[in-house]
Amino acid sequence: MARWCYRHRLVVLLLWVGALLGLGAAASTAGTDYANVFSLPNTDSKRAYDQMEKAFPERAGDTDTVVWKVDTGTVRDQSVQSRIQPALERIGKMAGVGGVTSPYAGDRGAAQISANGRIAYAQITFANQANAVPKQLVQDVVDTAQGARRGGLHVELGGQAIQRVQEPPTGLAEMIGILAAAVVLFLAFGSLFAMLLPIGIAIFGVGTGLFSTQLLSHVTSVPDLAPLLATLIGLGVGIDYALFIVTRHRRGILRGMDPEESAVTALNTSGRAVLFAGGTVCIALAGMLVTNLRFLDGVVIGTSLTVVFSVLAAVTLLPALLGFLGSRVLSRRQRRKLAAEGPEQERASGFAARWSANVQKRPRSIAVMAVVVMAILAIPVLSLRLGATDQGNDDASTTTRKAYDLLAEGFGPGFNGPLQVVSTSGDTNKLVQGIRATDGVAQVAALPPAQGVTVIQVVPTTSPQSEKTDQLIDTLRDKVIPDAGAQAHVGGVTAISKDFSTVTGDRLPLFIATIIGLGFLLLMVAFRSLVVPLTAALMNLIAAAASFGVLVAIFQWGWGLSLLGLGKEGPINAFLPVIMLSLLFGLSMDYQVFLVSRMHEEWVHTKDNARAVRVGLAETSRVINSAALIMVCVFLAFVLSGDSGAAMAGVGLAAAVALDAFILRTALVPAAMHLLGKSNWWLPAGLEKRLPHLAVEPAEEAELPRASTGGPTVVHGFVRDAEGAPVDGAVLTLLSKGGRQLDRVTSLADGSYIVSVPAPGTYLLSATASSYGARARHVIVTDEPLVHDLELTEGEVDAVN
Repeated sequence: MARWCYRHRLVVLLLWVGALLGLGAAASTAGTDYANVFSLPNTDSKRAYDQMEKAFPERAGDTDTVVWKVDTGTVRDQSVQSRIQPALERIGKMAGVGGVTSPYAGDRGAAQISANGRIAYAQITFANQANAVPKQLVQDVVDTAQGARRGGLHVELGGQAIQRVQEPPTGLAEMIGILAAAVVLFLAFGSLFAMLLPIGIAIFGVGTGLFSTQLLSHVTSVPDLAPLLATLIGLGVGIDYALFIVTRHRRGILRGMDPEESAVTALNTSGRAVLFAGGTVCIALAGMLVTNLRFLDGVVIGTSLTVVFSVLAAVTLLPALLGFLGSRVLSRRQRRKLAAEGPEQERASGFAARWSANVQKRPRSIAVMAVVVMAILAIPVLSLRLGATDQGNDDASTTTRKAYDLLAEGFGPGFNGPLQVVSTSGDTNKLVQGIRATDGVAQVAALPPAQGVTVIQVVPTTSPQSEKTDQLIDTLRDKVIPDAGAQAHVGGVTAISKDFSTVTGDRLPLFIATIIGLGFLLLMVAFRSLVVPLTAALMNLIAAAASFGVLVAIFQWGWGLSLLGLGKEGPINAFLPVIMLSLLFGLSMDYQVFLVSRMHEEWVHTKDNARAVRVGLAETSRVINSAALIMVCVFLAFVLSGDSGAAMAGVGLAAAVALDAFILRTALVPAAMHLLGKSNWWLPAGLEKRLPHLAVEPAEEAELPRASTGGPTVVHGFVRDAEGAPVDGAVLTLLSKGGRQLDRVTSLADGSYIVSVPAPGTYLLSATASSYGARARHVIVTDEPLVHDLELTEGEVDAVN
């Protein structure tokens, strides 16, 4: 497939461009139909909402608030009324506004004026829920209300619909994330064309995924958070997957391969790993379905579609683009060096090789240090409290936060999260009296009944995010309503948030067990091991605990929150653990696959665990760290999205990816694998026979372990000097009895080497290095890999008959 795409590159490019433009045109014509369906079957708040929607359909739409305050006098002054009242009347006449409840309308309106007379509010009820209210209508409401301002008269607005119009321009976070990724890619590649490739693949993948999700929103419930999260994950994986393939392709060209063969090899090695990694991400995302929360179904659809399109772009569009570029995927300096000096020798050097050798020397101390760091970061997770952020957590400069604070100042902290007790039968007066006598209740007001349904507005004495408010809801449900003999349900935004947190918390263990179990099975089949997937599962749990510890410290405790410009501390969004764990487990599995697949490739060649771990880490750590840095940049850019949920997810995922890549995959995992030795690759013989074969490596490499029948094998070991120091850059040549060269390699920074042997027999192995003498030895190779170390001495020439 890679070769076909490379050779028919114009056809492939036109097909992708046509798909992107076609889906974009269709999505633009159809528009969006996102719906935040917080459907929680069999919960009390859902029953309350259903009864309200049935009895008061005109109040089922979003209710927003206009609140004003005077510095002197009272809001009842004629000078204030003459500015506010006309504005409210104009808002009430706008198409799409169901009604306006003014504090100046009779005795009932008096309750909308604070006790000191300096703060008042009016309620605006739209005909639709917040996400369905046209932004232009909301903007007209905001402009009309704020037009009544004057010196000493402050007017602010709050509510879900109002919050939508104060968000930054759509696409700002995405653009900043892409620019940051471009900088990292340019530093990594040193080539403009190579930098543009991963970004182009990500744009095609995210674009087709988002347009498809937008079209699907017309036939199924997709929340408006889904495209934001899909963009978040799509940009990250799209850039990363292309980065892995392009890195392998560039390495092939530098080692003298023809660009077409290099591209085919890159897709047949790294491309396979990309397919496998993309599958693990989709499976981790699909794990959200076991929670049975309908709100998350649309998130699964949007994010999975985007990942699928990103993978397809990486394995089809990318080889086509590589065909257009040819050797220009290298920088000018690399092309000049290649032309002047010829192909590079295959060896890992620099910091990655030194770090890999260091991990091998001190695995125990490095593992302990990594565990200590992760444990310290995970400590705050012990105080994790799930809930819902509201406009009290917005930035202090926003109109929604100012309106929230004014209402809390004038009417008490519980006013921003009133409860709605929806009664369908029983003595309403007795129920009202019971509620009024309950501790934690500030105000109670029963609205006129309609169709046998009475709504009782209950204002708590505490804020919506307070644990005491949650306790009040439990008291009303478990004691007050039964004692009054009424058939009633407690609803409202605060009650819905509490129920959502409870349901999510109850189903979280099942969800975690599901995605860990699926990931374990996939890795066990791919790497023919029980210990490798067990290690991966444990590392994923450690990464999750540490990243949630960072989230709690920042968003719940407020550490550094003002520096990020993210408003005020509060509970962690209830839906975030499910979404974040899905993405984290998927992305962590990506890094595990790329790291361990290279180790496994080396293991099947040599059956030497220490070498497999050392070489795998040396050759993949740099690209994994570059990929992680790109992900961190993309995720952190979503702090600027204006959506508190996306900002929280962005910070959490950025922390998770950074910890996972920089501490777990480059330190703790290889250290643990060194300590475990050959048991890393243990799989019971009975299980080995029953498991299906799924090779992440190409078929020809995956078949190498079967060398015991007398087929090809290897000679490997170390080249050292007389003092035992490793010799870097020694050239080792394997010759047949007749003097024919069979393989030629260069030793790595730690002195290690590996040469391929076609079949058991006697061969000549020679080693030469600058400033050292040449040395050669006859080696007798059986059907098992042979370990053979060589010592070079300065000035000595060793001849072999």
